[in-house]
Amino acid sequence: MTIIIDRTRDRAAKTGPVSVAEKQREKNRPKGLYKARVPIYPKLVHGRWRWIKWALLIVMLAIYYITPWIRWDRPGALPDQAVLVDFDGGRFYFFMIQLWPQEVYFITGLLVLAALALFLVTALFGRLWCGYACPQTVWTDLYIYIERMFEGDRNARMRLDAAPMSFNKLWRKTGKHAVWIGAAFGTGGAWIFYFHDAPDLIRTFWVGTAPMTAYVSCAILTFTTYVFAGHMREQVCTYMCPWPRIQGAMLDDQSFQVTYRYDRGEPRGPHKKAETWEGRGDCIDCNQCVVVCPMGIDIRDGAQLECINCGLCIDACNEVMDKVGRPRGLIAYDTDAAVAARNCGQKPKHRLIRARTLYYGIALAVVGGLMIWGFSTRKTLDVHALRDRNPASVRLHDGAVRNGYTLKIANHGFEAATIEIRYAGIPGATLRSPGRPASDPLSLRVDPNRVTPVRVFVTAPADQVQEGSQPATFEIRSGDEVQTVRTAFDYGETR
Repeated sequence: MTIIIDRTRDRAAKTGPVSVAEKQREKNRPKGLYKARVPIYPKLVHGRWRWIKWALLIVMLAIYYITPWIRWDRPGALPDQAVLVDFDGGRFYFFMIQLWPQEVYFITGLLVLAALALFLVTALFGRLWCGYACPQTVWTDLYIYIERMFEGDRNARMRLDAAPMSFNKLWRKTGKHAVWIGAAFGTGGAWIFYFHDAPDLIRTFWVGTAPMTAYVSCAILTFTTYVFAGHMREQVCTYMCPWPRIQGAMLDDQSFQVTYRYDRGEPRGPHKKAETWEGRGDCIDCNQCVVVCPMGIDIRDGAQLECINCGLCIDACNEVMDKVGRPRGLIAYDTDAAVAARNCGQKPKHRLIRARTLYYGIALAVVGGLMIWGFSTRKTLDVHALRDRNPASVRLHDGAVRNGYTLKIANHGFEAATIEIRYAGIPGATLRSPGRPASDPLSLRVDPNRVTPVRVFVTAPADQVQEGSQPATFEIRSGDEVQTVRTAFDYGETR
């Protein structure tokens, strides 16, 4: 402040007296690099959209906290947790599905599906994800509910924050933050159960013998939940999340969003009970849509980056419309095109099917089809043949030539499999595996849910091979499933 006064005095000395407007601009100029957060005290409102948000909050939190405890019977020593990211075993389990590290393309496909679904929903109905399902929204709603339990609704919280410190204020603030930290710890604690067996981890966690990653992950998520949901709230959505900026590319004048119907609401102004509604709009400028908004914006200013389309302003406005005897829906989910049409006296038209929604829908169907095809044609066995390089071939005492291979046989199933291996491409070649009885085809048993290395030798008569490299194949059969693995047979100088 001293610096600002000095600068004003210096300018006054050089250019004459400083105007009142200049002094006001100096007073309002930010004093730091960033503008300080203005606390938002959203008021509790009742209505359809608020109850939908409560229902989704309960359902999604229940899914998050309960899922790691769901058991799923798997054979042998495999984990019986239905959903588990097993870094130690290198597997991802999701009920009956098991993914291996080399099948990360399935995870990529699921992420692409989720992104396309988000694009399509946004193009059709705006930021429904942000308003109802985003973790930041869900946990912020939970934290505001806890805050109301200790400090009351909007006006009571504002009075408490403005009041000097007292025992009443101290115990309410202390209790609120204690429960916030407990909720944050529960969030971090539930997260680590997705990466370790939940019953085992909950026992070892409290005695200090759990993996260090569990403690670190729990601490980080506890801290971020407490800070983001308890203190930063709308700042996360406005400044940290990239989605508000990206979503502008998916929206158009046919996208359903929380919309103030200015054609019906303007001109706005206070209204008394005995006054007529002729020559004015339905909006009585009560500001209830503003005080219930968790983002602290005025929806009557039009579509805004900060708006998460939660619909709470709709409930607040409907309550007011009921009290003043006007139809509901002054604020509603609507399109800009429909509002503009009504403002011009035309019948509004809603177009759900348009170029961008078709594009997103087709892309979603294509990727979804590829994912279904990939899962339906997924092989139980995955085989790779590795040739010996040093030496590439060995000439035996009878003139025959032998090549060595290592077969890596991955059994993706939950049961052991008996397989038959044949070698084709070199007439008269025989296939043998050290430590196993000779047979044609070579028969062996591979354990479930693991990679089994099998050492094999292929011996070919001298008159059937030529110098260099000849194409050959391994044929692996397990029941009705047959795989052909390309390889080569080397003799002499090879490249």
